[in-house]
Amino acid sequence: MKIIILGAGQVGSSMAACLAREENDITVVDINQDNLRDLQDKLDIRGVHGNASHPSILTRAGAEDADMIIALTSSDEINMVACQVAYTIFHTPTKIARVRAGEYLSYPEFFAHEHCPVDVLISPELLVTEHVQRLIEYPGALQVLDFADGRAQLVAVQTVLGGALTGHQIGDLKSLLPDGIEIRVAAIFREENAIIPNGGTRLIAGDIVFFLAAQRHIKTVMSELRKLDKPARRLVLAGGGNIGATLAAALEDRYRVKIIERDPKRAREIAEHLDSTIVLVGDCADEDLLREENIDQTDIYCALTNDDEANVLSSMLAKRLGARKVISLINRTAYISLMEGGNLDIAVSPQSITIGALLAHIRRGHMVRVHALRSGAAEAIEAVALGDARTSRVVGRAIEDIPLPDDVTIAGIVRGQDLIIAHHDTVVESEDHVILLVLDKQCLTEVESLFQVDATFI
Repeated sequence: MKIIILGAGQVGSSMAACLAREENDITVVDINQDNLRDLQDKLDIRGVHGNASHPSILTRAGAEDADMIIALTSSDEINMVACQVAYTIFHTPTKIARVRAGEYLSYPEFFAHEHCPVDVLISPELLVTEHVQRLIEYPGALQVLDFADGRAQLVAVQTVLGGALTGHQIGDLKSLLPDGIEIRVAAIFREENAIIPNGGTRLIAGDIVFFLAAQRHIKTVMSELRKLDKPARRLVLAGGGNIGATLAAALEDRYRVKIIERDPKRAREIAEHLDSTIVLVGDCADEDLLREENIDQTDIYCALTNDDEANVLSSMLAKRLGARKVISLINRTAYISLMEGGNLDIAVSPQSITIGALLAHIRRGHMVRVHALRSGAAEAIEAVALGDARTSRVVGRAIEDIPLPDDVTIAGIVRGQDLIIAHHDTVVESEDHVILLVLDKQCLTEVESLFQVDATFI
């Protein structure tokens, strides 16, 4: 596939690296020559220097025969204009744009095709807000990932010494759950190793366990498997930007929420739009301020500023002063691997979340949702099975008869409103939403081909 990526920032660079590894023809456009040079030194891609919305620059990038344009510059306006140019002049089939400003997102009619022809609109702030909200609502979870419009969720938890999971075999977990509730342990990450478990796999302390269950059962399952975790009541959000303010608005009717915002003007703005949230003006890394606000009685501290260093430092300080759980936004992958599991309970990568949302629109084979696992080392994919037994390699076949690569497993199937936990004799039907765990991303091409329909299917 010939793809043009506009913007060589953190998300654009990560997107280029991801797609270049999958044998796509990638061209990256950026106004900063140094960014392009650094990216070309690492990847087998083309680089074009210039303004990403100018027709002449897009021509140099090969827009005449591009399959897709992904506009990821730091400017919403450039991203939208680039999509308009791609549509009007080059008739590009698929146009994806990252748009951050709430002023635009509040008017979805603006993005109707006759006005602003963006085929896929990506809002990192909204994606991250939803991600953090799920982590707060499910105490003990390291990740909570939606499939089939929320009908099924994949949840990651860590086993601890003395915990309900530790020491049990996978086959024993059913006895821990109330009757009528089924889960599927889809993957285990033990230190740096990924494991596809079977009924005899025994869990040990420190394992990261991913299990799939129906959304309505998740809280019950979590309460059974993580009995040591108490529901959160008091939240402190460091950073009153779009993510912090939106998160506070979504949670303030159920939690006691405080926001720490450095900018007095911004603090006043968000305070006027929130009902019960307390907005404090100050530095989130100020030890005296955190002590005054009883950080030791805080259930969850969320560092949500746009500065990695500030998030890391304030999170470490909050944890040392007694905050029960700490969640921090971190863009740099090196920081995530350095901090997670130490002084930081959960590191949230905005760029991984954004890339996952983008990949769902890029993968071949009717992929409708893609989630990155373990900082992008693996993926959870929702694919729609189409066709029939004659035109599809999965429809009408039992899971044991589907030629899956060794590092790929089918965890469950959403059929209509119901989640069906996958067993070896479960038969896939047309229109099923199949949830797969891909532990080795080199298998992605094989997975995509499995869900592609033969050309004879209409």
